[in-house]
Amino acid sequence: MTKISTIGLDLAKNVFQVHGVDAAGAVVLRRQLRRAAVEKFFAQLPPCLVGMEACGSAHHWARVIGKYGHEVKLMPPAYVKPYVKRNKNDGRDAEAICEAVSRPTMRFVAVKSVAQQAALAVHGTRALLVRQRTMAANALRAALSELGIVAAQGYEGLRELMARLEKPSEEIPEIMRGALLVLATHWRALDTDERALERQIGKAARRDRDAKRLMEVPSVGPMIASTVLAKVPDAKLFRSGRDFAAWIGLTGKDHGTGGKHRPGRISKQGDRVLRALFINGASAHLRQQKARGVSDPWLRDLLARRPYKVAMVAFAAKTARIIWAMLVKGEPYRDRASAPAAA
Repeated sequence: MTKISTIGLDLAKNVFQVHGVDAAGAVVLRRQLRRAAVEKFFAQLPPCLVGMEACGSAHHWARVIGKYGHEVKLMPPAYVKPYVKRNKNDGRDAEAICEAVSRPTMRFVAVKSVAQQAALAVHGTRALLVRQRTMAANALRAALSELGIVAAQGYEGLRELMARLEKPSEEIPEIMRGALLVLATHWRALDTDERALERQIGKAARRDRDAKRLMEVPSVGPMIASTVLAKVPDAKLFRSGRDFAAWIGLTGKDHGTGGKHRPGRISKQGDRVLRALFINGASAHLRQQKARGVSDPWLRDLLARRPYKVAMVAFAAKTARIIWAMLVKGEPYRDRASAPAAA
């Protein structure tokens, strides 16, 4: 059989589709593989380039196939879709993947390790608990507001409402009080579990050398540092700090025609979790700076010229660029005051 140089592998739960071409681009292999036969197939195949979409279980299969000497590359599914011919099926998907992985301008996704996926599982579980906790609190507040019982925003107001449920009263019907007590108990359990996971993430970040280095950046705490290290296995895949910020969705949309470029609002594309963390961190840092007096000249000038929220997003984008530079160069953080001395 002609030597296979490139393979497009369409992942699935049970039936995988393989599309292989030789060095000249001629199709030499089209076949389906059952899940149990995938590893055996690539173990017997001479080393070649294997392309896959970065979807569910892709990182696992990249590690499995890569240990047999194959060069495995993952691609965002949105970048593969333009190569799919009409009348979509598994065979066309594998063919599109094989075509896309050979493009010189294609962007790839770094393969995550088991440890990084484990860290992301902890972050994902915590995020789910936070959403469920918010839903329980909102449901409790909404039900009591129907009876004209309201409280201030935040934890204190919510605890005040839950305290009123502890004893029977004429204001709250007993059947309703019993149901809302279930919500209150559920909220407390979610809150306890979420705080335990948050402490776990914080302890792990403080023990990690790279995470401790990232936490020296203003507005970056254990949550941001841990998430960045788990989501970005190789920062060198981004050509610049701006590319990294654009991947997070913190750069403006570019509307250009006829040589005129008009940057718009932030794209909000890319990683939603990282974008929310960076903006929340920037917001907390700006609140502290405004309370104590802004010491950074760049930030002081930005706040004087731009609205608060625009400055907040700009500071988040700058933080993302700083983190990219630290990850690529492996250097510690140098603030504005120490930069001239280091130079």
